Amino acid sequence: MSLQVLDPTAEDVIAETTHSGYLTTLQGRTVGLLDNGKIRVRELLDHMEDLLRTEHGVAHVIRLKKPDASRPAPANVIADMRAADAVISAVGD
Repeated sequence: MSLQVLDPTAEDVIAETTHSGYLTTLQGRTVGLLDNGKIRVRELLDHMEDLLRTEHGVAHVIRLKKPDASRPAPANVIADMRAADAVISAVGD
């Protein structure tokens, strides 16, 4: 009988990024909201979107979603984040 051991950790991916500076306001900006796929996170992000638009003057909200909470966001989601001036990652439960 053989024993197979699996490593559940994600592979290390080293990505080079550039720092675009700090935002002084969200007025007129585009904000990405990242849903991690957990229970009730959509309701949390709906509320967050409303607050961002009404209280902070956010012009556009991009809704992003990971397939599940246990893995990093896929490359296409990361690419979509680049259209946002800021991204908020939410964890629901």
